[in-house]
Amino acid sequence: MKAVTWQGKRDVRVEDVPDPRIEQDTDAVVRITSTNICGSDLHLYETLGAFMDAGDILGHEPMGIVEEVGSGVTGLAPGDRVVIPFQISCGHCFMCDGGLYTQCETTQVREQGTGAALFGFSKLYGQVPGGQAEYLRVPQAQSTHIKVPHGPADDRFVYLSDVLPTAWQAVQYAAIPRGGTVAVLGLGPIGAMAGRIALHQGAGRVFGVDLVPERLERARARGMETVDLREHDDVAAVLRDLTGGRGPDAVIDAVGMEAHGSPGGKVVQTITGLLPDAIAAPLTEKAGLDRLGALYAAIDIVRRGGTISIIGVYGGMVDPMPLMTMFDKQIQLRMGQANVKRWVDDIMPLLGDDDPLGVDTFASHRLPLSEAPRAYEAFQKKTDDAFKIVLTP
Repeated sequence: MKAVTWQGKRDVRVEDVPDPRIEQDTDAVVRITSTNICGSDLHLYETLGAFMDAGDILGHEPMGIVEEVGSGVTGLAPGDRVVIPFQISCGHCFMCDGGLYTQCETTQVREQGTGAALFGFSKLYGQVPGGQAEYLRVPQAQSTHIKVPHGPADDRFVYLSDVLPTAWQAVQYAAIPRGGTVAVLGLGPIGAMAGRIALHQGAGRVFGVDLVPERLERARARGMETVDLREHDDVAAVLRDLTGGRGPDAVIDAVGMEAHGSPGGKVVQTITGLLPDAIAAPLTEKAGLDRLGALYAAIDIVRRGGTISIIGVYGGMVDPMPLMTMFDKQIQLRMGQANVKRWVDDIMPLLGDDDPLGVDTFASHRLPLSEAPRAYEAFQKKTDDAFKIVLTP
């Protein structure tokens, strides 16, 4: 089959690889009909190469049709149409029973000290072949699927794999008061969808912060107020002025370690990309390579007693945090990978023909799988208005 493979920094290729097969009785094989490129894939494309091997299959936002199921899989049959969550979860351990699917005790990658295994996301999360391919082996398939009806186009449902539940969790964790205010830092797919969800759930004002003109325009078109980073040196002051001098009730950091405005972190990230993996991997994990501009901004922006919801991905372990400021402002902080299946029942009623969240038109590009190298480059460089790219095998 054809699959998108990682070959090095900023080097992905579509190659012929062996077809997946049933390896455990809890597996299923799914024929992929749509698969997305995620902002998290850019971490592998740009900064986390020390945890990748040439030939690793990328991708964690797929959907398709079940082709085969293992003998131990219940509730799933060939012909079912499914979305595959980005995390692999058993559905019956202590963590899954508590709705913490990203912490599944059956699939935790204990040798790396990380949570549930993820599709297509490096040795840090199990090095499981991903879904930017014609076919995908799905471990723990009895839980690692979301059934969706046949009929509507894939765009209606494919974002259940990541974008919708991730943005939904970001808003839930932000605890925005009814009629309250929230600033969303970063208007990529997750930030943009979080803003839409916040408005849908009754936020009074949503401020979208970014520096890409097309993304700012998208946000304005969906009812958000926007702050252009290119026009303001002190975003926190701007947002305080817009909120009666206090600052927003909540801030959602949808940027993570790709933040602009942290040149020191960028330099170190670049250096680690030139080091042998044996040296770069522990440096990446331990030395605090994150570019923390967005997180520091969130701490400055949020009102006293407010909440910060971090949904952007951070990677380092020893980044300095302004704990005195956080304590003094009595900030509440919530974060973590989205527990996809925890939120599906809440989201599914919004995926009808009325399309209140705009999922049917959310993608900026739909391209054949063979165009993946060009798509990655455009998404990483934010050219050609590359906002959300769906690949079709």
